Amino acid sequence: MSKAKGLREQDLATLDPAKLTPLSPEVISRQATINIGTIGHVAHGKSTVVKAITGVQTCPTCERPSCYRTYSSSKEDSPACEFCGGPMDLIRHVSFVDCPGHDILMATMLNGAAVMDGALLLIAANESCPQPQTSEHLAAVEIMRLKDIIILQNKIDLVTEATAQNQHEAIQKFIQGTIADGAPVVPISAQLKYNVDVVAEYIVKKIPVPVRDFVSPPQMIVIRSFDVNKPGSEVDELKGGVAGGSILQGVLRMGQEVEVRPGIITKDAEGRVRCLPIYSRIVGLFTESNALQYAVPGGLIGVGLTVDPTLTRADRLVGQVLGEVGRLPEVFSELEINFFLLRRLLGVRSKEGEKQSKVTKLSKGEVLMLNIGSMCTGARVLAVKHDLAKLQLTTPVCTKEGEKVALSRRVEKHWRLIGWGQIQKGLKMDLPPRPED
Repeated sequence: MSKAKGLREQDLATLDPAKLTPLSPEVISRQATINIGTIGHVAHGKSTVVKAITGVQTCPTCERPSCYRTYSSSKEDSPACEFCGGPMDLIRHVSFVDCPGHDILMATMLNGAAVMDGALLLIAANESCPQPQTSEHLAAVEIMRLKDIIILQNKIDLVTEATAQNQHEAIQKFIQGTIADGAPVVPISAQLKYNVDVVAEYIVKKIPVPVRDFVSPPQMIVIRSFDVNKPGSEVDELKGGVAGGSILQGVLRMGQEVEVRPGIITKDAEGRVRCLPIYSRIVGLFTESNALQYAVPGGLIGVGLTVDPTLTRADRLVGQVLGEVGRLPEVFSELEINFFLLRRLLGVRSKEGEKQSKVTKLSKGEVLMLNIGSMCTGARVLAVKHDLAKLQLTTPVCTKEGEKVALSRRVEKHWRLIGWGQIQKGLKMDLPPRPED
């Protein structure tokens, strides 16, 4: 495989995970080490802002904020500055998780939030604040323990200065007492790329690179999976399935044997759910256009596997966990959680258009939707006592005690966020032993 111009070499023979950091040249040169989500209401400019920001470099000799420039992941490490001609330093390599703002895609947004290290909250300057999904997305990232948020007051070119100032005050009132209280508010035009250099500076200075665990057994949560083969391909040209996601801990290596849990989920003749973990080998590691010899926690990674591509087609592996054989968390069919409910539904206006609907208590027998990591599954409430609930899962989940759970309830034909919980314990499933090769 050819390597992109100017990227640092990776050598499996000399790899020592204990000596790596997210800013090691052979890491940051090739892959993103931080995931930043773009969140907010539909059509407020999330995708446009991602288009405007595709990496972060800085020129030490230029004045701020014009010393910050953004490029794609395949850019060489030290391009010449377009202003002074001096060499630029690579200081951040970012993956963007672009979350849908439409209310019916809330579950997809929660799956994306599972891998975020920080977030850009988009608020359109030409609409009142907050819009329904602005509130709902902010509550979701609060549940996911996301602290580092930058607010982008987008479409500033479409309003007068007085309107922008009034909305700025409305934004400050909206975020008061939330996880975003005190977050910077940057006026931008994503379409015109106005103030993109300021956003780049805030990403570098306000969203720290998280502490990463490079030495534990590798685990990656899958948020995409697909079949890269074109229809009509010859048998000898077929490639194995691809899983995409973010590594939570450890280092994945080319040629490594891996396991995917829960794997293939079936029901036996009596209707009991069975899980058959998938065993495979890594034959490709990549991020955007950069090929990797090894991948570390942080940005979004593509993993080429030897598995039958029908197993990965159309996101079939989303929500599963990939990692070292025999070292993955347990698979649960029932969970016991302690939970906290929101007082009112977010993102829903009552018929009068005034107050939002009150969240009622959980009731035995009702069906909820759970988001655990990148897994989205239905759950029937078996029992409720005070702030504890026992839940029977529609689909088994690979997870562990202490993990956060987002709870949603069906309201007027849409799943709505109603609260969150933490896993206390659960009913573990017996998995069959690995078959002999």
